[in-house]
Amino acid sequence: MTPPTEPFSTAGDPELDRLLKGFRQELTAIEGLRDQITLVVGRGEAAGGRVVVTVTQTGALAGLSIDPRAMRLGSDELAAAILEAAGRAARAAEREANDMVAPFIAGTPLNGDGTGGTRWR
Repeated sequence: MTPPTEPFSTAGDPELDRLLKGFRQELTAIEGLRDQITLVVGRGEAAGGRVVVTVTQTGALAGLSIDPRAMRLGSDELAAAILEAAGRAARAAEREANDMVAPFIAGTPLNGDGTGGTRWR
C-alpha cells in the first residue's frame, strides 16, 4: 500500500475533509494569535505622569521614562512610583492579551463562565 502524500489524508471522505479544513483554519488563526500576543506592550504611569513604564506581555521591562521633575521625589518615592507604573503597565498588557484570546475561548470552560474552567479575566 502506498502511503498518502498528505499526513491527514481523508481518502475523499467529504465530512472528514470539512472537519480537517476547519481544523487547519483554527490552527492558522491560533498561530496568528500567538504572533500577535508576542507584540503586546502595556503602558503604565505614576507620579502624575512623570514616571512611564512599558512592559511586554510577559512583564519584561520594555521602557522606562522618568521626567526630571520626578527626581525631586526622593529615592524611596521614585522607586515606589516606578513599581506602581510597572504594575499598571503589566495589567494593561494582560488586559490586551486577554482581549485577544477571548474570542478563541468563548464558549469553552476556559472563559470563566462558571463551568469550572480557568478564569482568564
